[in-house]
Amino acid sequence: MSIIHNLPYEWLVGLRYTRAGKRSGRNSFISFISLISVSGIALGVAALIVVLSVMNGFQKEVTDRMLSVLAHVEVFDAHGTMPNWREQEREAFRNPEVRGAAPFVETQGLLLHDDVMKPTVIRGVLPSEEHKVSDVAKQIKRGSFDSLQPDSFNIVLGYALANSLGVGIGDRVTMMLAQQQITPAGFLPRTRTFTVGGIFEAGHYEFDSGLAFISLADAEKMERLDAPSGLRLRIADMNRAPEVAMQLKRTMSGDLIMRDWSKLNANWFAAVQTEKRMMFIILTLIIAVAAFNLVSTLVMTVTDKQADIAILRTLGSSPRSIMKIFMIQGALVGILGTLAGVGLGVLVALNIDVIVPFIEHLLGVQFLSKDIYLISEMPSDLRWPDVFKIGGVSILLAFVATIYPSWAAARVKPAEALRYE
Repeated sequence: MSIIHNLPYEWLVGLRYTRAGKRSGRNSFISFISLISVSGIALGVAALIVVLSVMNGFQKEVTDRMLSVLAHVEVFDAHGTMPNWREQEREAFRNPEVRGAAPFVETQGLLLHDDVMKPTVIRGVLPSEEHKVSDVAKQIKRGSFDSLQPDSFNIVLGYALANSLGVGIGDRVTMMLAQQQITPAGFLPRTRTFTVGGIFEAGHYEFDSGLAFISLADAEKMERLDAPSGLRLRIADMNRAPEVAMQLKRTMSGDLIMRDWSKLNANWFAAVQTEKRMMFIILTLIIAVAAFNLVSTLVMTVTDKQADIAILRTLGSSPRSIMKIFMIQGALVGILGTLAGVGLGVLVALNIDVIVPFIEHLLGVQFLSKDIYLISEMPSDLRWPDVFKIGGVSILLAFVATIYPSWAAARVKPAEALRYE
């Protein structure tokens, strides 16, 4: 209590007005409006925190599924092949961020079965090395990833790709590449029959419907290469992939081309970031509406307290002090609403895996169908920088909302205010 009594009188009066003092009908109504303002700010802040956390969760979920198939960094030789890939691999491992490396050949072609034809990315890999840079071997639903042995001409297909082609384990598909070969009938695409040795499901439709794996040796034969196209690398921190790629460009020998995972999906990440920014702006308008309810609250308070303002002015208070009193009142309402909203939003975001199933059970609905979204639980990834940003914007809007009413209070003329008192 001694701390409160030692505060400047502007703070004491502002705190008193925030509590609405005596419980007359008018003061009770003003207090109710203040409570509505606090609640509105709190709900707006909480909604923004929860929505951004869910969006971050979906982004993280999709990114993790993408990186279960993609490498963090891909290294290509500008000449087309990398015959000394073992030496290049050793050079890559000199960077402490590199955790795994595997050679590969990648091309595009068509897969045919009966009358069905599907465009596909064909990736030649070494099964013994691929687990160091991707999780495809763990995602095999039927068959075996180890069936990709040299000269076996086996193929591992994505789940959706296998379904669209209508094939299963042991069935044969025809691979057609764009490179032409000379035959007695003229120039024809290069073709080869492959046997389905495995089916994987990464949980990302782009890969499940358009990616196939064959052995590295078979890919080299199909492409008529004498060495892999390059190396795929996995690093300790995927977020540092662009930085690590630049470091490897400087330290590894040869004329190399570096490509990190963020560049491979630049359009998708740009779309997600744009969506998050737009959602932030839209939901911030909710906070703005609640914050500007403070204008009506403070205008009513100023009108109700004109006699008090006049008395304070006759006792020597400056217009600046009067303005400060009502800015303190509005700022306190904004801070209380923001703190309540942050607490509620963080609580919901951290427990959304419990709250959503409860609501689904209560209403008898399912928000996420696994058949459509491939995930059955609502993901959430709470990021504290987002929380601090939302809290800062909320307090700033509340402060801005106090400026006009406080300025109007400072312009009250004591003589006119006390004329009818």
